[in-house]
Amino acid sequence: MASAVPKALHQIGGRTLLDHVVSTAQELGPDDVLVVIGHGAEAVRTGTASAVQWVVQSERLGTGHAVAQALPLIDEAAVALVLCADVPLVCRATLQAGVDAAHDGALALVTAELDDPAALGRIVRSGDGRIERIVEFKDADERERAIREVNAGLMALPAATLRRLLAKVTADNAQGEYYLTDLVALAIAEGTPVEGIAASAEEIFGINDREQLAEAERIFQRREAQRLMAAGATLADPARLDVRGNVTVGQDSFIDANVVLQGRVTLGERVHLGPGAVIEDAEIGDDVRVEAYTVIEGARIGARCRIGPFARLRPGTELGEEAKVGNFVETKKARLGKGVKANHLAYLGDADIGAASNIGAGAVTCNYDGADKHRTEVGDDVFIGTNATLVAPLTIESGAFIAAGSTITKQVRKKELAVGRARQRNIPGWKRPGRKGD
Repeated sequence: MASAVPKALHQIGGRTLLDHVVSTAQELGPDDVLVVIGHGAEAVRTGTASAVQWVVQSERLGTGHAVAQALPLIDEAAVALVLCADVPLVCRATLQAGVDAAHDGALALVTAELDDPAALGRIVRSGDGRIERIVEFKDADERERAIREVNAGLMALPAATLRRLLAKVTADNAQGEYYLTDLVALAIAEGTPVEGIAASAEEIFGINDREQLAEAERIFQRREAQRLMAAGATLADPARLDVRGNVTVGQDSFIDANVVLQGRVTLGERVHLGPGAVIEDAEIGDDVRVEAYTVIEGARIGARCRIGPFARLRPGTELGEEAKVGNFVETKKARLGKGVKANHLAYLGDADIGAASNIGAGAVTCNYDGADKHRTEVGDDVFIGTNATLVAPLTIESGAFIAAGSTITKQVRKKELAVGRARQRNIPGWKRPGRKGD
């Protein structure tokens, strides 16, 4: 990977390769997920979000040796499912088929046919089509290298069978390693059935360099785009959407090009996301329109709101129904009631804005005094004039009117007009300073 970061921690779709694999495995309802780690073990531990049991492989002597380290933690009556952190795109249905076959006593092996098998291990079958063995590329002859069916490195088998066969594996090969794939020939030799589980080429796609990581990202994003369209969303260009988390979408929503959805995002019905919008950890209600290049993070948006273009909603923002937050407006820990309008060029931080209030251009809540944050409380149907500065802590009661250009530091009561401007002076005959030498 040409990286100081362990391969298992590289990401597709905003999650590490390892977390993808563990998440798919956990969908099967296992008793335990054991992760064998060696190189970069501590980094992998701290960089993994999933709840797993860790097993350290202090000497790295091959895949068979790695699995052997986990054997003491595997119940004799269980089925063991062996997965690889760098094969993150395998589907639940494929793994379930393998587990089902293992419950019936077979060694289930995930395989696929590839146009270019490259250096992957080949599946050698008998004349009647039964799997005979797996041969690693470095140990294969020319006839075997011409085989297009490959081993995905994924298998399921009864734990008792795994323990018995693994004890017979030797390191007598070109690499001097203990190959997990040797279990296939050993199983056949003792009469244990070996069942191939056919998978697509995409499912077994392995990642060994940055180019393959990018290719896996595109496969993942195409799947996510297909999932959202199947749920009823229209995508302007499925190839220009990035999903980096857990996204749900309501029917008849529209997602324009170059939208990025991160974390846990819920879109209601008939939501419109304009081009370049970035949405992270947000709930967006029905009939909301998010215009171009708007950034929303950690916010809850009520129905029929209109946001942007070029707006930024930071964590803790809550918008009531039909609120409008326009271009170059920033909010943070702000609650805007139903029908509030902040159409342009405002900052609303640590504020509660009542229903139907209007925030003029350039209005600012001054929420930080250099040591602590303070809140601004604004009632219903309040008018905040252009370039008003609201110095928190502050309360402005319902129906009040703040004159443009005012700095407000004291409470404004119901239906009062607050004017907080310096007195204007006009100086007659004033001459503009000239430059030196003029």
